[in-house]
Amino acid sequence: MLPLINNPPPWPNGARCAACFAFDFDAESLLHLYYPNDAARRINLSSSLRYGPRVAVPRIVSIWRHFGIRQTMYVPGWVVETYPEAIELLVADGHEIGHHGWLHERTNQISRSDERRVLEAGMAAIEKVTGKPPVGYRSPSGAFSEFTLDLLVEYGFSYDSSLAGDDIPYFLEGGKGRLLELPSDHPLDDWPQYVNLKEFNMGMTIQSPQRAMDVFRAEFDAAWEYGGLWSSIWHPFVSGRLARAHAMVELIEYMQRKGSVWFATMEEIADHIHGLVERGEWTPSSERLPFWSEPVPQIAMPSR
Repeated sequence: MLPLINNPPPWPNGARCAACFAFDFDAESLLHLYYPNDAARRINLSSSLRYGPRVAVPRIVSIWRHFGIRQTMYVPGWVVETYPEAIELLVADGHEIGHHGWLHERTNQISRSDERRVLEAGMAAIEKVTGKPPVGYRSPSGAFSEFTLDLLVEYGFSYDSSLAGDDIPYFLEGGKGRLLELPSDHPLDDWPQYVNLKEFNMGMTIQSPQRAMDVFRAEFDAAWEYGGLWSSIWHPFVSGRLARAHAMVELIEYMQRKGSVWFATMEEIADHIHGLVERGEWTPSSERLPFWSEPVPQIAMPSR
């Protein structure tokens, strides 16, 4: 077999790949972020987003319980506080609650001091319900800033899952140290498959669950073949809808039939990788951030 991944990590019990149905549980944080002054009149949008905590999260928890797997949800601190019943369901079944901002802020659009405030607020909300600070972080909207890495290192995070620089875990090197990156990519995001919301300027054609699963399954098959990491970027109000949840059940069944898959939380995956590195059993690649410290000179500018 042609080794398309040159240095895959050894997964537990000889598994061919690691898999996590990692969700971004945003609820109405997006509504209040983008429409802070008139959210109250956007009833239809609010109803769609509230479907996540009211219907989708309990449904997803029951699916994961059925298959005996523990997974990860990244949750803004405001959502943690606003929908405690949904969070309690996740915590009771041992699922990981990861950091996802306070109100889904795009952190590369705010100052370093404000990013610190957002990080601390989200950490406090999660620690209050789980009894420990979060160890994993996913930047809202993928808006990882030039300050994010150093802040995560400073606050003792174990891993990040915001970037897409590899098919397997790797290290990010920054001014204050290094952090494990558990990457994903746009093909494993349910947003381009399913979301059509004019309020968020999203007008993509909605795909059937079968066509969406073709994409997700292809990514899984490749990860399984070459020893990669399969980690989704899904959303309860999107993929928790009935037909899509049914398709998720079928996808998990497919993955389990194929066998030799390690279903784990992102925290468990990070712990495994850290253990490999500490014992000298595997050496991941690394990238240093930020990639660019100043603008690249242009030798020609648009003139017509």
